[in-house]
Amino acid sequence: MRKVVKFGGTSLASAEQFRKAGDIIRKDDSRVYVVPSAPGKRHSGDIKVTDLLYECYELAVRGQNFYEPFLAVKDRYNEIIQGLGLSLSLAEAFDEIENKLLHEPEKDYTASRGEYLNGLVMSAYLGYEFIDAAEVIFFDEHGNFDQAKTDSVLAPRLQETACAVVPGFYGSAPDGRIRTFSRGGSDITGSIVARACRAGVYENWTDVSGLLMADPHIVSNPAVMSNITYKELRELSYMGASVMHEDAIFPVKKAGIPINIRNTNAPEDPGTWIVENTARRSKYTITGIAGRRNFCSIVIAKDLMHSQPDFYRKVAQCFEDNGIPLEHLPSGIDTMTVIVHEAKFIEHEQDVLARIAKFVEPESVEVESGISLIAVVGRGMKSQTGTAAKIFRALAEARINVRMIDQGASELNIIVGVLNEDFERAIRSIYHIFVDKE
Repeated sequence: MRKVVKFGGTSLASAEQFRKAGDIIRKDDSRVYVVPSAPGKRHSGDIKVTDLLYECYELAVRGQNFYEPFLAVKDRYNEIIQGLGLSLSLAEAFDEIENKLLHEPEKDYTASRGEYLNGLVMSAYLGYEFIDAAEVIFFDEHGNFDQAKTDSVLAPRLQETACAVVPGFYGSAPDGRIRTFSRGGSDITGSIVARACRAGVYENWTDVSGLLMADPHIVSNPAVMSNITYKELRELSYMGASVMHEDAIFPVKKAGIPINIRNTNAPEDPGTWIVENTARRSKYTITGIAGRRNFCSIVIAKDLMHSQPDFYRKVAQCFEDNGIPLEHLPSGIDTMTVIVHEAKFIEHEQDVLARIAKFVEPESVEVESGISLIAVVGRGMKSQTGTAAKIFRALAEARINVRMIDQGASELNIIVGVLNEDFERAIRSIYHIFVDKE
């Protein structure tokens, strides 16, 4: 069995962390393909290499001196190289990046160099072959990932390479220019490599011992999820859980490859297994809780709206015409509630409201901002009665008013809306009733 291992920025932030990653890789001969991120923060006051590179780019496009952040980038890599005792020189690569910044600065190219350089260091450290992601991962002319072309090139390349390092985060467009995924995109690269080589497992090494049931900044010492399905992870990722990039799920999901989230600093911990399906029961009724702040609710009331076949379409069109995506649409017999991101709505608020008034002639429209959405997710909820009642009881005991509730048809999640000021208290109260009391 071959494994793909991806290491995040904190796992490769220093020579010491590199050595931990190297020990993990060498301990298991099946860990043959490695996907590194750019060096992350070494401590709370530190700056990620990618952020330094973005700063270099911003200065370069304004024609300003980018020497200071660029020197900081050089120092980071040289410090790692020296700490590992390597004879590797990145001088040529640094000269190329500097020349590009001086004469033709490109945002994606500049940002991608963190992973590129770290890939060179990891390759030299392990003695693995270096495969430039720009040669094997492709985007189309619209900037979308090209799965078919990537598979046709990457799969045979890996087949003929016993052990390799493929930098995360970037690939190339049809014109040869570098293109990047969104931030955190090294997770996606790892998933793509795992799919291409038909890996038995995709291991994603980070700085926590698996996926946590709640944000540790809100809930003290939340429990670790031992196993979770792809669908559950998608729900939690969409609502703000941020250990892994949500788009990293698709390539491995289609290939039936499980993901194992592990901790570089505690490699003996089993971590979290992310799978398509499982007969394993969750320890708790719920799998996890996640949420996001700053939404708006627009409540549209009109008698007999449900008897008008085009009513909902007309309302949705009012938002679509202004480029505002709809997040949730909980509805009653004579009311329709539209939940949207506050920032996106406020920019076009009056035009949207005018269109609604014109096209559906509502009896009333009520707008409320400052709403937070909290998703309570778990495959075990559909087999347990009273889950929604427990959520309401938890919030009632905390004296938190529920502004909205929406349950998916799959019974995989229940979403509640509360005021922004109640966001953290609501998460803690829900966590307490399902985890601390179960």
